[in-house]
Amino acid sequence: MYTIKEVAEKMDISEHTLRFWAKSGFFPFVKRNKNNIRQFSENDLGWVRIVKCLRSVGTENKAIKKYIDLCIIGDSTIKERYEIILNTKKKALLQMEELQKQLSLLDFKEKFYENLIKNNLKDTWNPMNNRQMEETAV
Repeated sequence: MYTIKEVAEKMDISEHTLRFWAKSGFFPFVKRNKNNIRQFSENDLGWVRIVKCLRSVGTENKAIKKYIDLCIIGDSTIKERYEIILNTKKKALLQMEELQKQLSLLDFKEKFYENLIKNNLKDTWNPMNNRQMEETAV
């Protein structure tokens, strides 16, 4: 069994976030000990993983709660849960595509700056340098 603090460290999630998720009903089977402290089982960590995954791609809390409720209902909801996962995956793939574009730009800029540093060049693409050249030309 794990405390909120242990789960937070293990799963790289803040304690505050875990408490909020718990209050939102995302961990339906978490028990409390005699001191009223939440105790997470290995099974509960599975719930934390899926909630973290869904949240990381921007799934709204209401939709996460629906997914969890469907899980609790059981196998009769497999198709509906499958659709939720497919839609979430599509959203994640679009986010990855956008991040890949950003990474490509960052790679380009990294090489650009490495070249400037290596060859002791001025940054002619910096609008501030262009502005200063315009002002001195006047």
